[in-house]
Amino acid sequence: MANEARPCPCDIGDKIEYGSLGEEVQIEHIKAYVVKPKAPTDKGLIVIQDIFGWQLPNTRYMADMLASNGYVAICPDFYVGKEPWSPSSDWSGFQQWLEDKKPTNINKEVDAVLKYLKGQCGVSRIGVVGFCWGGVATHYISLQYPEIKAGVSLYGIVREKEDRYDLKSPTLFIFAEKDSVIPLDQVTSLEEKLKDKCTVDFQVKIFPDQTHGFVHRKREDINESDRRHIQEARQDMINWLNKYV
Repeated sequence: MANEARPCPCDIGDKIEYGSLGEEVQIEHIKAYVVKPKAPTDKGLIVIQDIFGWQLPNTRYMADMLASNGYVAICPDFYVGKEPWSPSSDWSGFQQWLEDKKPTNINKEVDAVLKYLKGQCGVSRIGVVGFCWGGVATHYISLQYPEIKAGVSLYGIVREKEDRYDLKSPTLFIFAEKDSVIPLDQVTSLEEKLKDKCTVDFQVKIFPDQTHGFVHRKREDINESDRRHIQEARQDMINWLNKYV
């Protein structure tokens, strides 16, 4: 997501061609993509989209990867049928587009998904992973839902809440050093305030030479240096979830 001066100039990056392994379901008022691991599990993950929406193949690829590590992964349409941002859209209209898609106004959808995971999927331990817009949403959920066992926020920060450092769930924050969306001083400030005010485990990690969206919107084979950082960030995400969920 954005800083205030430059709302969220996300490049869609490498949009992969990917068929996905799961299925789309209806959960109360929202649609969702659900993928399950091969073996039964009581662990689930809410995977939260970036501004390009819940159907972006890259995000479904990440959900499938997480499912292969032993989680029921669910990627809901947090825009509730509204159009996601398009790579061809005019950035001058971004704030207007965002008005009815606030990543801190998602409790109704989160509650529906939690109910579904517990009631329909037999899940009792739940974590959250989010990218960009979803990184902000993950930070927000980690502040609001003590029942969430762990969060992984990738390039997203809640800015408008006074209590934004009072995490209820252990949370890993992953950032890119060369992110034009989130300046490093905001990342440094977040880490300092968390050290001062947060009472649960957290980690803030910055990946050198990487740009916004690198974990899910950049090809692993683009070059050796990027591949190493992408794989390291993904493994960090899985390790954090395995530790706490």
